[in-house]
Amino acid sequence: MKLWQKETGSKKEVESFTIGRDPEFDILLAPFDVLGSMAHAQMLSTIGLLTAEENEILQRGLKDIYSEIEKGEFEIAPGVEDVHSQVEFLLTERFGDVGKKLHSGRSRNDQVLVDLKLYYRNAVKEIVEECSELFELLISLAEKHKNDLMPGYTHTQLAMPSSFGLWFSSFAEGLSEDMGLLKAAFDLANKNPLGSAAGYGSSFPLNRTLTTELLGFGDLHHNVINAQNSRGKTERTLGFAMAGLAGTLNRLASDVCIFMNQHFAFITFPDDLTTGSSIMPHKKNPDVFELIRAKTNQIQAIPNAVALLLTNTTTGYHRDLQLLKEEIFPGIETLKSCIRMTSFMLNSIKVKENILSDPFYKHLFSVEVVNDLVLRGVPFRDAYKQVGMDIESDRFSPDQSKLNHTHEGSIGNLNLEAIAHKMDLAVKQFNFKSINQVITHMVK
Repeated sequence: MKLWQKETGSKKEVESFTIGRDPEFDILLAPFDVLGSMAHAQMLSTIGLLTAEENEILQRGLKDIYSEIEKGEFEIAPGVEDVHSQVEFLLTERFGDVGKKLHSGRSRNDQVLVDLKLYYRNAVKEIVEECSELFELLISLAEKHKNDLMPGYTHTQLAMPSSFGLWFSSFAEGLSEDMGLLKAAFDLANKNPLGSAAGYGSSFPLNRTLTTELLGFGDLHHNVINAQNSRGKTERTLGFAMAGLAGTLNRLASDVCIFMNQHFAFITFPDDLTTGSSIMPHKKNPDVFELIRAKTNQIQAIPNAVALLLTNTTTGYHRDLQLLKEEIFPGIETLKSCIRMTSFMLNSIKVKENILSDPFYKHLFSVEVVNDLVLRGVPFRDAYKQVGMDIESDRFSPDQSKLNHTHEGSIGNLNLEAIAHKMDLAVKQFNFKSINQVITHMVK
């Protein structure tokens, strides 16, 4: 029987349609469902709904199930509706009626919500950790290639001299700024909804502050209706954060695909990191970056999908919200794989040297010549016109070895330490260490 079932169940057609893809996602929620139940049981014992002995039995049983999950020994049995039912059925099967007492004071609504909050909180942690590794790699590549010049582009036209150091570090600083969006999503996920029940609270004297502390949440959703309404809002915010980060990866992947093109030939990768053609022996295709480009575009579509799923939903829970998992859960895994593969590939990137010594790129130095004339006292408008006329008449012949960019964030002053400091401050705001300590203490 279902947790909600009395005597009559649903027809198989209804059951199959309403369950949908939930089982494949529920298994990911299993450890977090157990953590929420451990905190809830501990709280119930403090308000007299469980005896100390009953709480001890449940805590021991839940720790065993948590261990089984970590070892890959946990599964949702055929016919069992969801992970919440499976955990409760296991406790009842192993320890008798005390397992049936665990659901006192909560609804499946707030049980699912707390599972999701804990899952999203952990997902953000994993994304930030992956980003931190990619960030360090980008900073090291920027330092290594700070003197390797390359063309800069606007409107995809040759613009001004750039460098690979400037290019790599642009994505590094971009990642540091993406942390701000992730922090907003993290803050929403880091609020405790447990005790909101079906969205209208409980007549039991629940201690919601205690479960907030036990689960390491930064705060609780004080208003129980708002707690329920946070489902969807949390996913929308997380979707935007994921899309922002995906946009950074997408631009990098698009650049790589262009720069590998033989007409550019700015960068190369080992043969075993590229793919060939079935009929053209010379081909070295950037398939990994093309797929990163496509997958990050899929991720950038998530906020719109979430927004449409939430359209027309009024206050309170709706079954529509179940489908949010189908957008967010795969998106999280895709995003993490894209970050990892970007790092994996960039570890083997080869940069072409002395690109700008080719006369083909002489027009990149037009601004340098204009600025040099201005420094000699020529009015800017006159200097601009003079250089423009030299270019039009093909008399322009600059010194392509002469560059003097010194201001913050320019070719000659990448500000790598400042960018690294920005990232360090951004990551420290998440306070993952204290959360890890609370969870470790709970399950040990």
